[in-house]
Amino acid sequence: MTYETLIVERDGAVATVRLNRPDKHNALNAQLSHELIDALDALEADDAVNVIVLTGAGEKAFCAGADMAEAVGGGEAGSSDAGAPRPPAEAVARAARTAKPLIAAVNGYAYGGGAALAISCDIRIASENARFRFVGASYGLVVGAYQLPRLIGAPMAKELIFTARTVDAEEALRIGLANRVVPLAELAAAVSEVAQATAGNSRAAVMASKEVIDLATGDKEALRREIEANMALRQSAEHLERFRAAAERVTGEGGSGA
Repeated sequence: MTYETLIVERDGAVATVRLNRPDKHNALNAQLSHELIDALDALEADDAVNVIVLTGAGEKAFCAGADMAEAVGGGEAGSSDAGAPRPPAEAVARAARTAKPLIAAVNGYAYGGGAALAISCDIRIASENARFRFVGASYGLVVGAYQLPRLIGAPMAKELIFTARTVDAEEALRIGLANRVVPLAELAAAVSEVAQATAGNSRAAVMASKEVIDLATGDKEALRREIEANMALRQSAEHLERFRAAAERVTGEGGSGA
């Protein structure tokens, strides 16, 4: 598979998908979102792949979230029908639906949609410079409210979502947001160890185990309500004002995601 904004590599039964926009902190623009969906579709259909690893290019960012520059500039990431999910949200949702084990190698900061992408994975192995931030409430959306309580419990999930504060790697490990934290130079080896061990087991049994665990810890009504809430919130004047202000602030600081 060849993409412009992704790098897909194979190591036996493990496929690594690398978000490849390092100059934009791997922010999810429309093209990257569509290519990520396509890559996950292809890898899930490939019987030679047992495990998928998701990471970012470079040493600063896993994913900075939605590409704010594209959104504020009127590109596809910001121009979907009123209330409908935008391409970055669709990419995150596709990651969450992946039936095969999906491991996030969080090699830097994961903010906004990038944090949502990380928690849509089954396992998160983070480098010491990793940072997580769920910024949705700051620009009038619900981000992570379905997934996060399953990982860290409701009270802590509420704190992180209500305040939109930054969580460093040490705290992420302590509260269960990260499974492991290792030096950046050791991240690839640590992820490979877990991925290869998983890939060596029965694919059918691992996928069935994932399905059962997700059923045991998930709540489809909560997911439905999050989607409905965002459809309504996207049409509100407050969201439009907050989102544009956030986008202008980020792009003015030379960044591209949130």
